[in-house]
Amino acid sequence: MAYVDTSSPFSISRVTRLIRGKTSFIFGCILLCVFITIAIGGDAFAPNPPNQIDLLHRLGSPSLTYPLGTDHLGRCILSRLISGTALSLGTALATAGLILSLALPVGLVSALMGGWIDAILMRVADIFLAFPTLVFALAIIGYLGASLTSAVIGVALAWWPSLARLIRTLTLDAASKDYVLASRQCGQKPMSIVIRHIFPQILPPLLVVISLEMASLLLVLASLSFLGLGAQPPAAEWGAMLNEARPFFAERPGVVLAPGLVIILAVLSFNLVGEGIRFQLDKRKPYQW
Repeated sequence: MAYVDTSSPFSISRVTRLIRGKTSFIFGCILLCVFITIAIGGDAFAPNPPNQIDLLHRLGSPSLTYPLGTDHLGRCILSRLISGTALSLGTALATAGLILSLALPVGLVSALMGGWIDAILMRVADIFLAFPTLVFALAIIGYLGASLTSAVIGVALAWWPSLARLIRTLTLDAASKDYVLASRQCGQKPMSIVIRHIFPQILPPLLVVISLEMASLLLVLASLSFLGLGAQPPAAEWGAMLNEARPFFAERPGVVLAPGLVIILAVLSFNLVGEGIRFQLDKRKPYQW
């Protein structure tokens, strides 16, 4: 049997893995760019007003006027999907930003200060982690009232502790490097050390985590809207569209399949981009950005 040197940079397995990684990343970026373009363009790409009711054509089949057909109120499904892109992706992005704004300072302060400050912050995070994430989010939404804003706040408050712990771990690892210790010995200011030496080490893996978490956040927010706890009618949010179309699945399956397929593609795009970034970072030397 022939021997194949897998350690060679030109081995078949390495080349195949490299091609697959780049192809997946490029496909994910293209798909994500399409969603971003649609979100920015908004109603300019919609063939019809998203909330225009046409009861004479309710649950209609695809046509030139309504490319994906109409829902139970005669509204254009394609127009509502396009209009809901900015709302669905923007909500997930806002939630990720709120989570990061809570987790980043907590993780950094906990790792760099240490001592009793670290103990208190991590015990607070443990208290939040003691509750199941979705149950905690539902409790907050129940207290604030069902709305998209409440869903964002509930998910962010339930999600930040795990990310804060990850940031703390990454910061501790970065702070233990020799060049960081040398910078401290040279009298460099703590904020300068964080910006010049620690951030460049924690941001790349953090970017991968956030990219993958965006897919999870999109699914969670769509699920809450599907349950009636997120976006409220007549908002054209993908999860809310699934909820409205659910009773008509047997009569008109396309009403449910269209928003479901869009959610799948959006989640796939974030996952592929995250995996592509991770693949590129695996080849990065520890001291390089």
